[in-house]
Amino acid sequence: MEIRYPRPLVPGDVIGVTAPSTGVPGALTRRLDFAVQQLRDRGFAVDMGDCMDGSTHISAPAEQRARELMRMLLDPTIKAIVPPWGGATAIDLIPHLDFDALASAEPTWFVGYSDISALLTPVTLRTSMATLHGSNLLDTPYRVPESLMSWIDIASLPAGSSFKQASPGVYRVNDWDDWENQPELTENTWNGTGAWERLDEGQDEVSVTGRLIGGCIETMVNLAGTPYLNSEALRNDHSGSLIVYIEASGVDATTICRHLHGMRLAGFFDGAEAILVGRTGAPDSATLTQAEAVLDALGMLGIPIIGNVECGHVPPQLPIVNGAQGHLVFNEKDQYLEQTLA
Repeated sequence: MEIRYPRPLVPGDVIGVTAPSTGVPGALTRRLDFAVQQLRDRGFAVDMGDCMDGSTHISAPAEQRARELMRMLLDPTIKAIVPPWGGATAIDLIPHLDFDALASAEPTWFVGYSDISALLTPVTLRTSMATLHGSNLLDTPYRVPESLMSWIDIASLPAGSSFKQASPGVYRVNDWDDWENQPELTENTWNGTGAWERLDEGQDEVSVTGRLIGGCIETMVNLAGTPYLNSEALRNDHSGSLIVYIEASGVDATTICRHLHGMRLAGFFDGAEAILVGRTGAPDSATLTQAEAVLDALGMLGIPIIGNVECGHVPPQLPIVNGAQGHLVFNEKDQYLEQTLA
C-alpha cells in the first residue's frame, strides 16, 4: 500500500468542522465558538457543518452525518476536517461511506481520536489515505508541551517530512476543565508526572520501524475481523511491519483484556514490531490492572510493549499519522517516536 498524504495546510485553507458521532451540547457552544475562532485567528477559513446537535448521542441520523463527512472529504477546497470531539457510535457511518470514491479522491487531512478511531483507521486501511490521530477541535486551543506537536503543525508539513516526538514528562490526572464556565482556556494544568515505560519483560534496546496504525480499543474492537480493520494491505509495504498504538478510553481492565484478546485473534497485531499503549484513566479491575490486561492479551507476541504513551484520553496528546513510517526508539538514553510522511 502506497500511503497518500494530503498536501500541507497553509493559511487561507478551509477546515471543515462536523460531528460524525456526537455533537456539542448547548452548554459547550461557547467553547466550540472559541475553538473555531482560534482556527480563524491562525488564518484558516472554517466550513461549519450542519451535523453538530448535542442533544442526544448522535449529532444527526447516520445517513446525514455520512453525507456531510463525505461532502467534506471529497471537496477539494476543504483541506482538513476536525470533529468537535468523539462520541459513541461513529461506527454506524461505515456502511454509508463510499470508500472507493475516497480512494480515488485527493486526500484530505481527517483528524480526531476516541470514537473517531472507528472512522480514521478504516479510512487509512481501505483507501491508503493518511489520517491523523490527534486532538479533537475542543482540545485544539490548548498549548502543547515542547516535546510534542499539535495536529495543525503536523498537517502543515509536506510529504516526505520527518519529525520526532517524546514524552514531556507531565500529564493531566483525571481532572477536566470546566469549559462551560471557562470556555477560553488555553493552558492545561499538569498535575501528574511520568514518562514512557517498558511493560513487557524485554531488556534489550528498542529500535524498530514499521507503518503506524491504531486507535481507541473500545471503538476498534467492534471492527475486528471485518475488512475495515484488516491491516494486510498496509503490511504489504516493503518493510512488511507495523508499529501499532492502542489506548483505553474508560472501560475496566477485564474488558480491555477481553477486547485485546479478540483483536489479536482477528489478526490486528499481525506484523507488529512493537506496540505503544496510551496512558489511561480507565479503571483497574479487582484482580487485573490496565497494564496487566495488555500483557495478558499481547505479552505472548514477544515484542516490545511501551506504556504511558501520550496517545490517548489523558492530556497531552501525541498526534500519530496512520500510515506514516514510524521509528520507535526506547533505551536508557533516548525514548522517542519519529514519523516520516513517506
